[in-house]
Amino acid sequence: MNVLLLGSGGREHALAWKIRNSSQLNNLYIAPGNAGTALHGTNVPFGVTDFHEMKRFVLNNDVDMVIVGPEDPLVQGVSDFFRKDEDICHVSVIGPSANGARLEGSKDFAKDFMKRHNIPTAAHKTITPANIEEGDRFLESLQPPYVLKADGLAAGKGVLITPDLKQAKLQIRDMLAGMFGEASRKVVIEEFLSGIECSVFVLTDGKSYKILPVAKDYKRVGEGDTGLNTGGMGAVSPVPFADEVFMEKVRLRVVEPTIQGLRREGIDYKGFVFLGLINVNGDPKVIEYNVRLGDPETEVVIPRIKSDLLELFIGVTTETLNEKKLEIDERHAATVMMVSGGYPQAYEKGKVISGLEEVSDSLVFHAGTAFKERNVVSAGGRVLSVTSLGATLKDALKTSYKNIAKIRFEQSYCRKDIGQDIELL
Repeated sequence: MNVLLLGSGGREHALAWKIRNSSQLNNLYIAPGNAGTALHGTNVPFGVTDFHEMKRFVLNNDVDMVIVGPEDPLVQGVSDFFRKDEDICHVSVIGPSANGARLEGSKDFAKDFMKRHNIPTAAHKTITPANIEEGDRFLESLQPPYVLKADGLAAGKGVLITPDLKQAKLQIRDMLAGMFGEASRKVVIEEFLSGIECSVFVLTDGKSYKILPVAKDYKRVGEGDTGLNTGGMGAVSPVPFADEVFMEKVRLRVVEPTIQGLRREGIDYKGFVFLGLINVNGDPKVIEYNVRLGDPETEVVIPRIKSDLLELFIGVTTETLNEKKLEIDERHAATVMMVSGGYPQAYEKGKVISGLEEVSDSLVFHAGTAFKERNVVSAGGRVLSVTSLGATLKDALKTSYKNIAKIRFEQSYCRKDIGQDIELL
């Protein structure tokens, strides 16, 4: 079959690498892709939300399946666009409808969904300019620190946490006034939860589901989880505290009611559900939903899947996922991000990357790269993700760091402590 993969980051490179090995694949196209995805398929130069160019390309290249990497096209309705167009409605799309994508596109909708279906999460209240005084009173009922979230998509930057009540009240007003644009015209106030976080990914055909390997990512730019939030500085899988007892609670209390809730509400959902969970004294609570794979967690989850990924996706589109086998590699996986100097604030692009050919025993997934005069150059804040598998987490990390030392580009930076907290558990 011919497949079009949407996206240009490390997540998409990991998916392209895996799909390339499928017995079901004829041609793989990636839009717009990066220097790494070009190793596994053909990059095509259009954006992930250019639906009309997407349609033209799909028809001209006999594409059978579209796999959606990032959230923007899902929230903007790419699945609905294909389903409602008689010329392309035969093309399968891995990704939920726009209605389903509201689980990520609207924190307010997601919180209400969890409340309707008894899914454990933090206490919360949604605030608009019309009920801002209620927001003040709700904040006063909480213990610090105070968590404020923009309702809509804000490129991972729409969350503020402050220990000061007065500052929290001021920040709500700033957010409602447009601090994060349209995304914060509504603000969700949340109770702060204390515990260890993990990421659980579920693949569903709308009826049945498969729970993929559990991962833990590292968002802060500085070692010891300090500094600014980023798109992710590394990830590990599996996660020791996510044992059989914990995961059975996740299945019964979170996964089952989520999938059943989507069905009961008539929401068309074929694709990934990301569960951002926190372990609070042994019990899982949902911090957030995403409607696609996370990044950089994908770079440790996908290498641990031994099954043919396209076979699983075919099961999703034909609603026969329950008949497919999900086989998991028992080894540990660790990925470490190499980022541009200055990231997540101002940074320079176009730095020539060398040493990639010297890497051995690791997978290098390109997150922000491009070609320039036959060279691979940096083209983003997060540049490369170096993933290794090992009998232990320590082994996997050792291999990743050994290979990072071989890769060079000007002002590159990585955290040296990825996974150390896991080793101490």
